[in-house]
Amino acid sequence: MDFIVDKLTNSLENVKSGDSFPTEVSFLTLDEVKLITRKNGWLFDWKSELKIPEREVYKLTINNNPGIIQGLVSLEARIDHVYMHLIESAPFNIGRNKTYLGVPGNLISFACKLSFQRGGGGYVSFLSKTKLIHHYEKSLGAIHFGGHLMVITPEVSLRLINKYFK
Repeated sequence: MDFIVDKLTNSLENVKSGDSFPTEVSFLTLDEVKLITRKNGWLFDWKSELKIPEREVYKLTINNNPGIIQGLVSLEARIDHVYMHLIESAPFNIGRNKTYLGVPGNLISFACKLSFQRGGGGYVSFLSKTKLIHHYEKSLGAIHFGGHLMVITPEVSLRLINKYFK
């Protein structure tokens, strides 16, 4: 994984105005994935991700604005936790001129919520690049479990869920 948690917000926060916008997380559809391409600035091949049966791809949108995808996450509900395969902010939510803060935090909080719903007890895991391990420990409260493996525990999951899902 190579994502930066820019800020843990209560929803999505407009960088310029500071206004907050409530969000929705829902399944990415086959029609929508046609617009999620490298040509349009996306880094990952989300079309391939949708084809893997055990994975579910979710999109983050602002309430009442489902046509603009703010970010995506690919999750796999395993027996004892949820594994996060990929996460990506929309191209306009990356870098210095991003539109919104809070996309990764919002999607990770959803993964935590899904873990409780699917019997994973709030545990979420993902692989981190070495240079980002400390960032995920500090920004999310994730635990470095060895190698590149990061784990979000139930206590941290509850904190994130309570921040994003009132």
